[in-house]
Amino acid sequence: MSIITGYDPKTLRETIDVAAAESRLAELGTLRSLSALNEKVSLLRLLDRLDEAWDVANEALRQARFSGDREQALAARIRRAQVQQYQGKLAPALTDLTICVEEARGHEWSALEATALLARGKTSFDQRDYTDALRDFKAAVFLWEKTGASIDQLESTMIAIGVAEAFAS
Repeated sequence: MSIITGYDPKTLRETIDVAAAESRLAELGTLRSLSALNEKVSLLRLLDRLDEAWDVANEALRQARFSGDREQALAARIRRAQVQQYQGKLAPALTDLTICVEEARGHEWSALEATALLARGKTSFDQRDYTDALRDFKAAVFLWEKTGASIDQLESTMIAIGVAEAFAS
């Protein structure tokens, strides 16, 4: 069963199966592995438990940095910036995501670059900057296609493009 059931055509936010998200969060319980923390950040964000999501995102970022795995640390930074976006802290989220895009591009981590571009595009969309949002969404699609991404990843980005184009016109 998928937790994400679709996307709101006005906000680009994920629509979710709340019961499934809460059930999965309960399953994760007190697990502290990096993968568990990362999943908790996403679930808490989707459940609109943003203060908790912020705390766990910072914990995940610290753990990823201590591991020495720069790619994992970058992924954690992207997730943390997504929480900032949901909190309405759009300027810091854009700054963090721009840094993440550049770092991913510099290391040729195309999937992470696409993820950061999509998140930055959604943040620009929240600021009603539809031109920048479209640019990032289209770049993300290109990278998703290049990396052989799943149909779900492509679909969510294509939906974002369609919505942003409608708002831009």
